[in-house]
Amino acid sequence: MRCKSLEPSHFEAIYSGHSDPWRYATSKYERRKYSATIEALGRRKFQSAFEIGCSIGILTRQLAYQCQSLLAVDVAEQALARAERNCKGLSHVNFDRMQVPKQWPSKAFDLIVLSEVLGYFCSSDICLTARETVSSLSLEGTVLLVQCTGGGGYPTEGDQAIDLFRATCVDVLEVDLIRQEPEYRLELLVRLK
Repeated sequence: MRCKSLEPSHFEAIYSGHSDPWRYATSKYERRKYSATIEALGRRKFQSAFEIGCSIGILTRQLAYQCQSLLAVDVAEQALARAERNCKGLSHVNFDRMQVPKQWPSKAFDLIVLSEVLGYFCSSDICLTARETVSSLSLEGTVLLVQCTGGGGYPTEGDQAIDLFRATCVDVLEVDLIRQEPEYRLELLVRLK
């Protein structure tokens, strides 16, 4: 049987049963991971950022302080409604319901964040996401990948997802930072000079 990416209905069902199913707002693991994510960006400021799979907007709110403009997307309407509430007052943050990689914004970004989403994609969708990322990344652009390293029964295991993404754009992006923790892997990629 051919592997398939998880459909929006999968996430809608999860959010209909719980407003924060992965405990993004309360988990010590998530707090540590978000802290490492923001730390990886350093003091950089970004003109235009794109966060794929924003869920309820906990990381979105933290990213917003380093971005002049931030587009955060998710496939689940209920998650987006909560994200908008969690980012209230941040007028430079915009939300949209979007099924990446089937849908992709038609603008350039100097930061693209994929935190805990690649594992939900099948291999062909990971490759397409990597190609779309490269095509919409500015010349000085940065890509931030964060993925749990456990299998979890999703279409693609965490390390495999990051490895496949990187292999797809190896001629365009290089690793600037790798942080390997027992529970997750974080990589910061930049355009080859």
